[in-house]
Amino acid sequence: MRCTMPAKMFLAIGALAMLAAVALGAFGAHALKTRITPDMLAVYHTGVEYHAYHALGLLAVGLAAQRLPDSAWMRASGWLMLAGIVLFSGSLYLLAVTGMREFGVVTPFGGVAFMLAWGLFAVAAIKNQ
Repeated sequence: MRCTMPAKMFLAIGALAMLAAVALGAFGAHALKTRITPDMLAVYHTGVEYHAYHALGLLAVGLAAQRLPDSAWMRASGWLMLAGIVLFSGSLYLLAVTGMREFGVVTPFGGVAFMLAWGLFAVAAIKNQ
């Protein structure tokens, strides 16, 4: 099975996103534990949780892209997962650390990106393209 550039790219992005999720999770567990409220720590934890899920999703996109190297659906799925991590998890990280509720306005856009990403992943798998 050949490994195409999009496949390699999403595998690398997924691995780096997972590295970031682990680092941010450790940061939250150790550095933020005594600095933010338990409610905001729970918000931060939700960001880490979805970040990790979708970093694994990016790895799945990279693996699937090896079998579907020309799939625009799969590429779009990967980019939407990355956008979801930035928008959903990023907004929750900023909300938790700064306490600025305005960041919460961005979170649903990230959630929609996640849902679209998984939908496009399914389309790519069903269409086999």
